[in-house]
Amino acid sequence: MTSASIANQLALDVNGLDQTRRLAKDDPRAALKSAAQQFEAVFLQMVLKAMRDASPKEGIFDSEQSRLYQSLLDQQMAQTLSAKGSTGLAALIEQQLARGLPPVADVPANAAASPPSFRLQPSPPPQMPQPPAMPAAPASAAVAPAADAAVPAPAREFVNRLWAHADEASQSTGIPAHFMIAQAALETGWGRSELRFSDGAPTHNLFGIKAGRNWPGAVAEATTTEYVNGVAQKSVERFRAYASYAEAFRDYANLLASNPRYAEVLNQQDAAGFARSLQRAGYATDPMYAAKLERIIGGAALRNGLTG
Repeated sequence: MTSASIANQLALDVNGLDQTRRLAKDDPRAALKSAAQQFEAVFLQMVLKAMRDASPKEGIFDSEQSRLYQSLLDQQMAQTLSAKGSTGLAALIEQQLARGLPPVADVPANAAASPPSFRLQPSPPPQMPQPPAMPAAPASAAVAPAADAAVPAPAREFVNRLWAHADEASQSTGIPAHFMIAQAALETGWGRSELRFSDGAPTHNLFGIKAGRNWPGAVAEATTTEYVNGVAQKSVERFRAYASYAEAFRDYANLLASNPRYAEVLNQQDAAGFARSLQRAGYATDPMYAAKLERIIGGAALRNGLTG
């Protein structure tokens, strides 16, 4: 059964299903195409019916008889549109279900001519583009980033600005540089929400480290969101301020190395392990902190790399 025959067939023809069943015995792929088109026709008919039901029905020509004939017309229209591939739904169904069919055997060159339905080869499924291969990592970095035009410029600039400092902190913590940059991106929104003094001056605090009573350096106050028993609450907290990003990374590395509760975080080479061990250690109160951090580590900005 071809597309043309479906288009010209009456929607009320009860023999259509029997024809598809008979076709399935001889040519399963052609039967699959026919069934997919019929499914699309049913879908289109439902759409048209919903449209009719939502339209005003108070007119001089509105009656039970007119609605009946309108329904028949919609059925025929849906079948014609399906045969033309108007929505592409039938093609998607056919492509998906055809994977379960056995491959079509090649016809030998000296074989007798067969009916066209047996000689036609199905169109190959579309090939999904493969991601570019990752470049080899240099000895001094856990990842060797390469510029990617698909990555937003602010994210690229953020990573480029911090890479050298993260690489230095990686030497003392054993944590890959891009893991730490991902955490800085999470804490600052890729630099867009970086903590600042009241006069707008930068604090260079990339990791949201708070200033306790023993902190000897400068302090900046800011409103932050903390989670208490899973409920988000706003509070004003005191945060450490640094003279540079290099100093911020050194203090971050020292915090992890000197506090026993972060022992599991050090030397982590697995993204999920790094993110979850940070959360288990109580680095942040956000219950989704590990999931957010893991998603950034595996995202395009760090997967495709941005330094250079």
